Amino acid sequence: MLLEKDPTYQFCATTRSAASIRHQFSVKENIQISQFGTEFLRNINDYLSISGSDEKIEPQFKENGYLFLASDAGKDILNSNISLQKQCGADIAALNAEQVHEKFPWMYTSDISLGGLGVTGEGWFDPSILMNSFRNKARSQGVICVHGNAQKINCNKTGDLVESVTFLDVNGTEHTVDCGNVINASGAENARNFSLQIGRDIPVYAKKRCIFVFDSPDSGVQNCPLVVDPSGMYFRAEGKLFITGIQPEDDPNVKPDDFDVDYDLFDETIWPLLANRVPKFETLKVLNAWAGHYDHNLFDHNVIVGPDTKVKNFYFANGFSGHGLQQSPAIGRALSELIIHEKFITLDLS
Repeated sequence: MLLEKDPTYQFCATTRSAASIRHQFSVKENIQISQFGTEFLRNINDYLSISGSDEKIEPQFKENGYLFLASDAGKDILNSNISLQKQCGADIAALNAEQVHEKFPWMYTSDISLGGLGVTGEGWFDPSILMNSFRNKARSQGVICVHGNAQKINCNKTGDLVESVTFLDVNGTEHTVDCGNVINASGAENARNFSLQIGRDIPVYAKKRCIFVFDSPDSGVQNCPLVVDPSGMYFRAEGKLFITGIQPEDDPNVKPDDFDVDYDLFDETIWPLLANRVPKFETLKVLNAWAGHYDHNLFDHNVIVGPDTKVKNFYFANGFSGHGLQQSPAIGRALSELIIHEKFITLDLS
């Protein structure tokens, strides 16, 4: 059974994300997790097609790559990361400033010392198509999707095994369902609260991220990857338009209903950075914007995955910190291996 508080997914992190995938991480396991994510997207019909149906899934995967830019201050770190990524088999090219400018002549590079470009395997895709394909495949295999909100985890007398979960349905009626295993895959709002019921206080909190859509028809920007500026500001193409965002310097935990867009963040922080990196972006026009929540693991910004150390049939998949969509295929596979085989088989994520 899949218990979902909001089956419309209007405010979930997935549908409000930039929906991208990269191999340029500084931790080996994250690189390998996303490498499988790429393979999954490329061959999505092998995994998520429904038996008896001729309908093909097209996730709109655009392998335009990521381009991480580093100044002198960050050059050594980026170079070390690229070395690790290549050791893992990632197709990453290290480019000096002249090479970056030659490949992307619309970009200002005089303050850049090194660029890391994902040649293949990185890019972006349609988040709703991937999410709905997961759900449709699950339903075709017998998963029951229930509109409800978990209220209580009921353990045995010794507290080392979940026996049932109590939830409220959309009408407010209470139900209790027996279970063999429980996976806490809650997002930013409930991940921590749900874990507290078995005595685990995981450091996962909601952080707001704003995404701005803008037009710049005279910029001459072509073949645009997802560019990550040394400041942390990013932008990428979205059809004939562009999207952009940045982690705010003041990054407080937010309330579950706070989806207000911070336009000052764009005007005062993002726009000057965009105009510096692509001078013709100075005359851009913002067309749309939205805000979403990331479930940030404040300990190390990596996903918490695996079984609880005491409650042996309670599993975590929380705190993806903005990487959940691209990591979901590998994390789902890892959890299924733990439940079926009681150990990681494909990737050791212990």
